Amino acid sequence: MSDAPVVNQPVSIRAEVSLADADTCRFIASCMLHPGGTFFFAHRTQAVGSPLGERLFALPGVANVLIAENVVTINKEPTASWSDLKAAIGGSIRAQVQSGVPAILETYVPIDLQARPNTEVEAIIQELLDQDINVSIASHGGKISIVNFDQGKLYIAMSGGCQGCASSQVTLRQGFEVMVKKIASEVIEIIDTTDHAAGSQPFYSR
Repeated sequence: MSDAPVVNQPVSIRAEVSLADADTCRFIASCMLHPGGTFFFAHRTQAVGSPLGERLFALPGVANVLIAENVVTINKEPTASWSDLKAAIGGSIRAQVQSGVPAILETYVPIDLQARPNTEVEAIIQELLDQDINVSIASHGGKISIVNFDQGKLYIAMSGGCQGCASSQVTLRQGFEVMVKKIASEVIEIIDTTDHAAGSQPFYSR
């Protein structure tokens, strides 16, 4: 029997299906799920040891899971239906919160973290961009794109409102880079290939 305290506070969860990808849905909880950064689980085996991840992958149709603060982003299998999954996912998130057990344990380490090919690392980072980073900076007209990933170096390009914006480096180093290194330890360095001098508000001079 678990010694974790049962939390009786009401938990409301709002589901938002992505307009860009009908197989992706964000579940926004009224309380914090995990304050320690972003964790992406590309498949069931990566979630072993993460209580919320294990609960969600136990549901038929869940393809991958991204957990960040009070938001869980689910990508479902194309054959699955949100009409069947939404309530089950919401119930799993609510049950996890009310169990009193952390969504992700402090000691959690993905079991195959060091065995991933470059293509999988790129896919994980692209998922983070699509479901979190670019969603946040889209309101400013910005976007971050992957150029290449090779020998631990991730090459990116910034466009839109981020190209030439002085605060883009804060977004890159204190936001995106921190999140990337939490979900992909294979990334040793992030290199910005953007020609910021060509932006509408260039902060680099030649």
